[in-house]
Amino acid sequence: MSHRLFATAAIASALFATSAAADGHSCTFEAEIPDFTQEQIDALYECVADELLENYQSGDNEVAAVYREWGQAQTGPAAPGFHGGRFLNTFVNEVGYEAYIQYEEDDESFEMPVGTVIAKESYTLRDNAPRRGPLFIMTRGTTEEFPDTDGWFYSAVQPNGNPMNISQSFCHDCHGGFSFSDSLGYPAFEVRLGTE
Repeated sequence: MSHRLFATAAIASALFATSAAADGHSCTFEAEIPDFTQEQIDALYECVADELLENYQSGDNEVAAVYREWGQAQTGPAAPGFHGGRFLNTFVNEVGYEAYIQYEEDDESFEMPVGTVIAKESYTLRDNAPRRGPLFIMTRGTTEEFPDTDGWFYSAVQPNGNPMNISQSFCHDCHGGFSFSDSLGYPAFEVRLGTE
């Protein structure tokens, strides 16, 4: 076990209490989300990580089946912000990983490689226990394929593994505001690779 994982597991043990919650969650947490430290965010992820994967993969989504084999695009989950105030953890396939982790934020001509797929796990805390959120997916095509969304196709998997109906325009209304980074809203600075 790596030093980081060992430390995270120890923190999780110290911060969470086992409960027999009816919904199957075995972790509870007493702090308010705005007060979470990064260590607490990491510990919460340890509590929910296996359940997220198992549930996303219970359907037949091709991305859900493989995204954990991709590069993790941050050092750990980010504090809640976009995507409904959920905690997020980002993975990028091999096609786009190296370009993504440059975190380009000042180049209107920057474009991710066609074929890039980005998957964002999401979850939150409600009634002191983690609650699964959707697996948000962005796929980079061409502007000819997806002219209304600057070459991106948005999709998602519900926490139960079923496809989630989403509006392309709704997603792109937000992502399109990041024109200086090819519609990418990167992870928070605190969890970007190379900034520790």
